Amino acid sequence: MITVVGIPGHRRVKLFRAAVLAAGRPAPAVVGWRDVCAGDFAIAPGSPVRLESPGEDAEVDRLLRGADRPAAHGEIIGLAAWYSGFIAAARRVERAATGPLTTPVDDLAVMFDKRRCHARLRERGVPVPAGFAARTYEEVRAAGWARVFVKPAHGSSASGVIALAFGTNRISAYTSAALDGGRLFNELRVHHYTDERTVAAIVDRLGADGLHVERWFPKATHAGRVFDLRVVVIGGRASHVVVRTSRTPLTNLHLGNARGDLAGVRAAVGEERWAAALETCERAAACFPGSLHAGVDLMFAPGYAEHAVAEVNAFGDLLPNLLVDGRDTYTAEVEALFPKVVAG
Repeated sequence: MITVVGIPGHRRVKLFRAAVLAAGRPAPAVVGWRDVCAGDFAIAPGSPVRLESPGEDAEVDRLLRGADRPAAHGEIIGLAAWYSGFIAAARRVERAATGPLTTPVDDLAVMFDKRRCHARLRERGVPVPAGFAARTYEEVRAAGWARVFVKPAHGSSASGVIALAFGTNRISAYTSAALDGGRLFNELRVHHYTDERTVAAIVDRLGADGLHVERWFPKATHAGRVFDLRVVVIGGRASHVVVRTSRTPLTNLHLGNARGDLAGVRAAVGEERWAAALETCERAAACFPGSLHAGVDLMFAPGYAEHAVAEVNAFGDLLPNLLVDGRDTYTAEVEALFPKVVAG
């Protein structure tokens, strides 16, 4: 029997449980992140352990940050403290488990630090945009790059990400982040800022927890919208792909964006370039060889001749209603997991 550490009742846990039951396996045991934070949990001897996202639970977020108060809905706060708390909690699970973790904590620690993840990919020959670490708006501006993506080092789901362009006498910034009464919030829509003072204030607020800055990689368009790919690599093979399209530089689907025409994009790219892109995604996931699965975000340049990896996500497999040969991501992961466990 597998153990899932997650948020009880969350759809991620429910979907994985359904896949395990459909495979004829016993229902997973579920351990809540709240219990892990409290140190009040147990894992059955020898049970393989799946670490699920601790997101979308305000109390878990507060506990991981070690904060006195919960964050307001959408508030971006304490990202570095959250990261430290999350990795510490995952280490508690690791120490309690005698079976394998489907995502080792060492892998989590790198994937949830965009600076370290980018460096690992680059060192191992995976194409990524040029990048550097920063903490202030002035550091970003001093780099002299005309267009950049500014990313919180420990952010997720595009929270706090800023697509920033510098002109001669003006700037342009697209982001879902917004200041409100001196606090910073992530909203479900993309704002366009042209006031440098506002942008600098947002960047500096995020910079307190560390920033990863990348040279802007121009994205290809299809059917009049920019796009990138979320590719879920399972057991070393690119398994499920979704096209994410947008009218702004930010393509995350929860920001009001839309899934694109996979067959149409694949045809436009061409089979040779498509195969090369998926192979790049597999090489990116292979940088985390202990992880059963990873979500890789891949960008094509206009004309499709070049591509680069933007992110590698430990919890990037939530793609509802996306079936490949009748299997969703969770079913494919269960099929890959149990032979691995038996063989081990």
